[in-house]
Order: sequence, then structure tokens, then C-alpha cells
Amino acid sequence: MRAAVATAIEWLDDRTGFRAIRRYLLDERLPAGTGWWFTLGSVLLFGLGLQVVSGIGLALYYAPTPDHAWDSVRFISTQVRAGAFLRGLHHWGASLLVIAAIAHLIRVVLFGSYRKPREANWILGVLLLLVILAFGLTGYLLPWDQRAYWATVVTINVSKLTPIAGEWVASLMRGGPDIGALTLTRWYAGHVLVLPPLMVVLVVAHLYLMRRHGISGPVSAPRAAMKAALSPREDSESASAGARARGGGAPRAAINDDTFPFFPNQAARDLTMALGVGVILAVLAWKGAPALEPPADPASSDYVPRPEWYFLGLFQLLKYFPGRLEVIGALVVPGVIVALLMLLPWLDRSPNRDWRGRKALLGAFAAGLGAVAALTAIGATDRPASRTEQWNLREVAGITLMNTGDRCSRCHKTEGGIAGAIEPGRIGKPQAWLAAHVIDPEMIGPGVREPPESDEHDNQGIVAALARLRAVPPPATDPSISSLAVLLNHHCLRCHLIDGVGGDEGPDLSHAGKKLDAATIERRIIEPKDVKPDSDMPAFGDKLTRAEIAAVARYLAARK
Repeated sequence: MRAAVATAIEWLDDRTGFRAIRRYLLDERLPAGTGWWFTLGSVLLFGLGLQVVSGIGLALYYAPTPDHAWDSVRFISTQVRAGAFLRGLHHWGASLLVIAAIAHLIRVVLFGSYRKPREANWILGVLLLLVILAFGLTGYLLPWDQRAYWATVVTINVSKLTPIAGEWVASLMRGGPDIGALTLTRWYAGHVLVLPPLMVVLVVAHLYLMRRHGISGPVSAPRAAMKAALSPREDSESASAGARARGGGAPRAAINDDTFPFFPNQAARDLTMALGVGVILAVLAWKGAPALEPPADPASSDYVPRPEWYFLGLFQLLKYFPGRLEVIGALVVPGVIVALLMLLPWLDRSPNRDWRGRKALLGAFAAGLGAVAALTAIGATDRPASRTEQWNLREVAGITLMNTGDRCSRCHKTEGGIAGAIEPGRIGKPQAWLAAHVIDPEMIGPGVREPPESDEHDNQGIVAALARLRAVPPPATDPSISSLAVLLNHHCLRCHLIDGVGGDEGPDLSHAGKKLDAATIERRIIEPKDVKPDSDMPAFGDKLTRAEIAAVARYLAARK
């Protein structure tokens, strides 16, 4: 049996040369002192592989169209076996890539590993970091929920700031005059067709140059080890010359007493780090990815977009450069940072990699890194109250109308209804379908019931409530507030904004109580011209009861 196995191994080695490949991968000589700091590249490589595998799994179920993208992501999270775990793994894996890439970059700077002859590899590493960020940017739109849609709106608006070609770049990213099907298709194509091959090319080139020039090793490595690390080609050429002088055939690899093979010690460190990171990702993924927000609604005017954490620094920087200065925060500052990173090997004028000779450069790098960290932290805390679980007036009005009478409950029941109950996670129809169904229930069942008597704003409220119910439980709202929300949506939100919801013909009432008291507001509602003769607002004294007018006035006056 052993002879047969040995024969098979010899045959396989003769046909494939796998032993030479194994030696090339495992017998690399590393400088003395190489340890845990040098595992970050392997962690990054592990993360890239994990993203590819999990991304392929998600792509098997994902539909890149506006009508189905959100539903396919919801299906993955709720119906596919281990789908929520898979989505969580891909989500947290994206953050791992950014963290590992930045940590790897910091290690390279601290150890001066960008110096001659590794300048080209340093540039490839910076490009790889930009590709990783591009992955995060293009993948952000794919769920097609509110968060994804409006963050992409901000991104495309920023792209318009590109000098000369701004409109062309924005049009290329949109695919048309508006963000829609072509936008999603292009970003999906970039995410799965353009960026992966580019990433593979950069990774292969990065690894090739790393093996060609060797690992730099720690700054405090023995002199002989540093010499071997800095000029491996010279050692190899010397070994070749020695072999030829001895009349030998193939040269033997130059082995210095101050080096050691990659396997088993460093390989064990790399494997340990990869397994440790994998366990952390699995724990995070077990809790799932962030909740899927309501489907993208281009008509929404109250959503405050927020990017992923690794873009929060840039997002915060834009706030300090308003108006015409926005181009400085959006393009000039990031462009200067990337350019300085690219030129770092030539900006470093110190004679060696010793930290003591690079104090100014390391200090400047630490200051820049600290500024990015500070902007990210400020951006994470400088945010308005999340609207994910807060129902606005229009949505509260919609859920109230749904629960009033038998408008929806006649058909939608947990048991005994001709349609299922309206519950979070069970609303899978596109927004346009829901809007049509609310206006005319007979669109899906002729003869089921007559279209309800309601106006456009009531229907808008119900559709908005259905969109919120896709991912968020219904609010526990006081009945008086529910009925008041119906009044406000039916009358006030036609012309006025309240918390970003409503029309724009009248003044914003979000903080009406700062200027007006309840009595003044009540008089304006009853007969606006008695308070302001040139007012265009219609009188509501004969449209609402005095109790309704008083309730609206008290509510608005309380909004300071």
C-alpha cells in the first residue's frame, strides 16, 4: 500500500511539480525577529478570500433590479437557510478588510518596509486599499433600502465636484438622468465584475513583489538579517556564482544563520490570527447584519443619509467646507492624502529604517492618522436621532387609518382572512404595487371590495406605513396622537413640512412653538387672514371642529 501511495505521489509530482510549489510557499526564508506584526498581510488575504466566498453565496439569491433587489435581500435574511449569517459575514467582513488594510499600512510605515527596493509594492498596497474602499462604496447600494439609496445620492452629488468632468462622472455613475435601474446595474457590475479581477491582479502582483524582494523584517533585526532582507537578489546571485564555480547545477538558496523558514513557526502565527479573526467574524455574523431599512423611496424628503463607518471621516470633513469650498473637502484633501502616501518612499530621506532617524516623518504620519480617527469619531457621534425606529406623522397617520374600521382588516387577518396579516417582514411587494393596491384593492381580486373613500394624502400615509412596517414593528402610540396624526396628514401636511414630511407651499411647522403660542396658532387655523391679511392659507373654521383645531394648535405650540 505504501509503495502504491509513494508511486502515486511521485507520478503527481512528476506531472505537476507540487513539491516545488510547496517548497516555494513554505520554505521562504524570513529575517530573525519576524513575528506577530507580520501576520497582518495574511489576515488581509484571509478576509479577501472570505468576502469572495460569501459574496458568491449572496449573488446566488440576489436580483439587481429596483423592483426585486430589496425583496431578494429580505428573502436572504429571512428565508434562506443561514442567509442572515451569510449576509452578516459579508457585512462584517467588509469592515475587517478596511481594518486589516489600515493596520497593515501602519505596520509597513512603522517598520519602513516601503523603502528601496519595495517602492512599487508600497504603491500597489495603497491602490489595493483604494479598491477595498471602492468595494464598500459599490456594495452599499445593493440592498436598495433607504440607507443605501440616499447614501448613494450623496456619493453621486460629491462626484459632480470633479473638475471639468464632474457631470460626466455623475452621469456615468447614475447611468441616466436619475438614480434607478441603470444605477443599480452599473454599481452591481462594478462590485462583482470590475473590482474583483482588479483586486486579484493587485494581490498577485503584491505577493510576487513581496517574494521577489523578501520581507523587510523588524527594525531591530540583526544586521546580517537586515542585509539579507534588503538585498535578497544579491545573495541569490552570489549563490548562483558559487554554484557555477563549484561546477554544480542549479544554485542552492542562500541561507543565512539569522533567517528561518516560513513553515512552521510563522505559518502557525498566520493561521492562528486568521482563525481568531474568523471566530470574531462568526460571532458578529451570528447576530446578523444591520437591519434592512424600508425600500428605497426617491420621493422621501425626511431621510438623513449616513455612510459606513470607514467613510464617516470624509462625511464629517464635508461639513467643514460648505458651498463652493465643498470641493476641498471632497476631492482636494483626500487627493493630497493619497498622493502623499504614494510618494512616501521618496519623501523619507532618512539613511535607514531606524525609528530615531524618522521622527519627523512618523510624527506627521501619526498626526494625519489621528486627524482621520478624530473625524471618524466626530462623524459617528455627530448625528441626528435615528429615524429607523421613529415613525413620522404621515406614517403614524397611515397605521391609524389601516387600523380604523375594516379598510384593511376585512381581508388581512392572522386567521380566516383571504390575505395574510400585515406584519413586519411579511410585506414583500414593491412600493408601486402597494400604492396601486391601497388605491384600488380590486386590482388583485375583482369583486373583493369597493375602492375605499379616501384622498391622496390618506393613501400616501398608508403606503408610507406599509414601507415602515417592512422592517419595524408598529408604534405604541397614544390614541389621541394617532387621531391627531390623521388630522395633520390630511390637512396640514398638504402644504407644510413637519420633521421633513409634507409639502413646501407653506412655512415649516417643525418648530412652530418657538414663534407662536397655541392661541395664535388656533386663530390662524380658523381664519388666517384675521392674523395675517396677506395669507394664502385657506380657512379651516368650517372644515374642522373646535376640538380638532384646539388639538392641532396645542400640538404645534408644543414643538419648540
